[in-house]
Amino acid sequence: MGCFWGCDSLFGATKGVLRTRVGYAGGTSDSPVYRNMGDHTEVIEIHYDPNQISFSDLLDLFWNNHEYGLTKRIKRQYMSLILCHNEEQRRISEQSRAEEQIKRAPELIITEIATAGTFYPAEDYHQKYRLQSHRQLAKAIGLTPELLQSSHVAARLNGYLIGVGGVEQFDKDADRLGLSAELSQYVRDYVRDNEGGGIFC
Repeated sequence: MGCFWGCDSLFGATKGVLRTRVGYAGGTSDSPVYRNMGDHTEVIEIHYDPNQISFSDLLDLFWNNHEYGLTKRIKRQYMSLILCHNEEQRRISEQSRAEEQIKRAPELIITEIATAGTFYPAEDYHQKYRLQSHRQLAKAIGLTPELLQSSHVAARLNGYLIGVGGVEQFDKDADRLGLSAELSQYVRDYVRDNEGGGIFC
């Protein structure tokens, strides 16, 4: 999809997504890190509630939010890649890709679909990157390195701060996030100012 900071914000503020974390996967080299990824790709791991959002719904977001498009070959770090955890996900992914190909013909979609292997979490400074840039907010909600990869609230805020979801969704979600009135207004101002903007770096 492109830079995983944007993906983390997009999916993190999507209704039904419980938590996200970014990392490296899809390659063969051992212990990739940002400065030495080998043949891995920047990816996002998504935990979601299937009663609120389906795998197909997540794929719709995937197809419609590529930093470099679906038909342009780019370096492996940012390639379009779906990693499946079971045969049902593979079947749905392949069917979804075929449907997208019909829509985009005559251009050829270059998205790869593969079996998920080892996921290597990215360094802490990549996790919830947009939220971490709001240091006082991150401190106020008690964001620790451990919570960067597991907190539902951090995932939501990381998207809301760049306008993902919009003001209406944030207002419905605000009470559940456990923010003070002051912090809630702080985030809402950013949602309002950034709604409709881009998600990528």
